[in-house]
Amino acid sequence: MPTIVQAALLGVLQGITEFLPVSSTAHLRLGERLLGYQDPGGIFTVLIQLGSILAIVFLYRQKILYIIGGLSSRHEARHHQS
Repeated sequence: MPTIVQAALLGVLQGITEFLPVSSTAHLRLGERLLGYQDPGGIFTVLIQLGSILAIVFLYRQKILYIIGGLSSRHEARHHQS
């Protein structure tokens, strides 16, 4: 199987398992083994997880900026809950 296809499948696996209450890293490692994907130095794993983190920050950017902006002035920002 071409490396690009393996990387795409692992990306989908990472995206699906990121919001589960279990380790997405473990799912990624298992997926790598099942596909026979070699990740020398773990660079792929680090970058794909960085991508997940950046996507979540982008998704919640307005809420994050609202809370950060109101920490010093708004009581509700200091005690903000989803």
